[in-house]
Amino acid sequence: MVDGPVVTVRGEAYREVAPELARFTVTALARDREREPALTRLAERAAAIRVLLDSYGPTIDRRETGELRVRPETRRSGERVVAWHGSVVTTVTVSDFTALGEVMLRLADQDQVEVAGPWWSLRPDSPAYRQARHTAINDALQRAREYAEALGAQVTDLVELSDEGGTAQPMMARMAFDAGGVESAGPPELEFDPQPQGVHAAVRARFTISRPVLS
Repeated sequence: MVDGPVVTVRGEAYREVAPELARFTVTALARDREREPALTRLAERAAAIRVLLDSYGPTIDRRETGELRVRPETRRSGERVVAWHGSVVTTVTVSDFTALGEVMLRLADQDQVEVAGPWWSLRPDSPAYRQARHTAINDALQRAREYAEALGAQVTDLVELSDEGGTAQPMMARMAFDAGGVESAGPPELEFDPQPQGVHAAVRARFTISRPVLS
């Protein structure tokens, strides 16, 4: 049982921090009138992507093979197959942004490859979340003290503290490249400006205060 007056407040914090991760996708494509040649080309192009990514070693934090699609193209009328289409998507995650533009453009320079991204984000265990929560708690305590001061009282104890949730609000940039297999001296240089990530935290707190001075 709570003894004495209680003040309930909400504390919030919002800050923008530099992203920690960049994610982009690489899609290998293949098309042929016959199924087997289409699958062979798709496998060769997917292997070329793996070799290129392997060449960057620890620069690549993570890569995951996603959706594989193989579908027939038929005439508008009937079921006669006129071509086979294949695609396989690889998602790449990096934390070292210095080579990001180079990696993406080298991938885009491959034959029949699509590159999309980057999407910026924070790590799930980023210290930015903890710092935002701490700031939200301090905000709640400061508000409680201000209310108590206005009543001629003081905060005496914490009764309850609950997390009202917080979110990372990613500010995403998306760029797309379509490599048609045109021979060139090499891809141009490209530099990215990592976009800040918004981090929000909110808490609800109940504090007991000393007896107010109302007169």
